[in-house]
Amino acid sequence: MPYRLVATDLDGTLLRGDNTVSQASRDALAAVTAAGAAHIIVTGRSVPWTRHILDDLGYDGLAVCGQGAQIYDAGTHRLLTSVTLDRQLAGLALAKIEAEIGPLFLAASRDGLSGDVLVGEGYRYHPELPVTVMNDPAELWSAPINKLYVQHPGLDDDRLAQAAQRVAGDLVGVTMAGEGIVELLPLGLTKATGLSLAARRLGVKAADTIAFGDMPNDLPMFAWAAYGVAMANAHPDLKQVADEVTASNDEDGIAVVLERLFGPF
Repeated sequence: MPYRLVATDLDGTLLRGDNTVSQASRDALAAVTAAGAAHIIVTGRSVPWTRHILDDLGYDGLAVCGQGAQIYDAGTHRLLTSVTLDRQLAGLALAKIEAEIGPLFLAASRDGLSGDVLVGEGYRYHPELPVTVMNDPAELWSAPINKLYVQHPGLDDDRLAQAAQRVAGDLVGVTMAGEGIVELLPLGLTKATGLSLAARRLGVKAADTIAFGDMPNDLPMFAWAAYGVAMANAHPDLKQVADEVTASNDEDGIAVVLERLFGPF
């Protein structure tokens, strides 16, 4: 086999624009796993926002969720690892960022298998995902969290992420995971750290891995894996470092590559 591990992002990569997985992608991944390779989902979504997708796919392996913060065993419905964001450091980072660029709209992902996502006033979120609206900003810090989401009323995502990295990158990790999704994470945490831990459990190495993604939060995963494939709809920063650019998520880009490497199916 060309690769023993196939790592796929979800949004903008495996998921189409309507948040479904195509039959072509399902068939390609089924054929790859039948051939003896492992498929692992590596997503910025926390477990509660990922579980329904895994269930629909009949997925019972390990999933890396929360930008690497959580390793979830879908077969046993157990959280194997969980990394939380130091709330004091996060508060200090947030204060430094707001002192530089002004007030932010905020949301937070709470830790755990059933941790909800709290959203503050003004924060824009995908309506199909369940959230809890905060009535008091103090709720943000009332329980362990694995990430903060930040939005700015005037800056686009790239400029917001750059500003946050510049003024608070010594306190927290900063990544951009999608449109309107800039995140503050535990320092040093990336998809690559979570994927490397999961791969070790599976007995495979970076040299055995092909990764698919579409956003800057996939950059560390591409740096870790032997081969990185960006979708046609990917952010320019990811395309620049990718080993290959495939078709878009709506055009079965993952299936196109897997059939060439592992096929015909």
